Amino acid sequence: MIGDIHQRVTRSSVNSLAFFSHSAYVASFEPRDVSHALSDPNWVNAMHKELENFERKHVFKNKQGEDGMVVRNKERLVAQGFCQREGIDYEETFAPVARLEAIRILFAFAASKGFKLQQMDVKSAFLNGLIEEEVYVRQPLGFESARFSDRVYKLRKALYGLKQAPRAWYARLKSFLLKSGFVMGSVDKTLFLFSHGGDTLIIYVNDIIFGGSCQALVSSFAEQMSREFEMSLMGELQFFLGLQIKQGREGTFIHQAKYTRNILKKFEYKHGA
Repeated sequence: MIGDIHQRVTRSSVNSLAFFSHSAYVASFEPRDVSHALSDPNWVNAMHKELENFERKHVFKNKQGEDGMVVRNKERLVAQGFCQREGIDYEETFAPVARLEAIRILFAFAASKGFKLQQMDVKSAFLNGLIEEEVYVRQPLGFESARFSDRVYKLRKALYGLKQAPRAWYARLKSFLLKSGFVMGSVDKTLFLFSHGGDTLIIYVNDIIFGGSCQALVSSFAEQMSREFEMSLMGELQFFLGLQIKQGREGTFIHQAKYTRNILKKFEYKHGA
């Protein structure tokens, strides 16, 4: 921040300046459709970033931080999976989903071993899954090829919206973890364990949440994942399935303050805490 060095600056004013500076690079609204999105340069930029990963309907969503502030315009290019026909466009679709029991095991194990859970973000996770069926999609509206406008795309990867996409991504990740020496949970297939000497590493694959009793083991795993997939380390787990997580020496504390504030805001209850 640049200004008069003799002028007093409060913490609240610094936060306000940071807010307006950040807001200049993201859009605060969520578009109704592609035409609406094309009217804003920030959403056009988000669309270009998604198309760099895959060159059919667009889905627009603002990603918010713990405080509810918009931190990123997230655009997702999806296939219209409702048009798929079983036995022709896809076979099996099953993939493990989040279970409360698995989440409890994850937090209980981390707390008992005294380590903090970390989280990684996979860029366009489903695009890491490969499909075996022949699936074709039309070119995205507003991004048609000037030279081949009458042609369609043949998919090689599991585009979002395809019925087999979650299964394909899980199969790819599962194969990688097993080859890396992990053991899949016998009861819950979303939990994987790795043991080395007296140390243990646990990973919850649905959201790539992990932690271990040895920091060197944790760092090695993060590097290994980043080499195999395009990922970024988000750091200590703070937000998960609508739950706010606070990890400390005293234990792990879980609350839903953000959810409560949203409920109060929805019903215009201004006297809530």
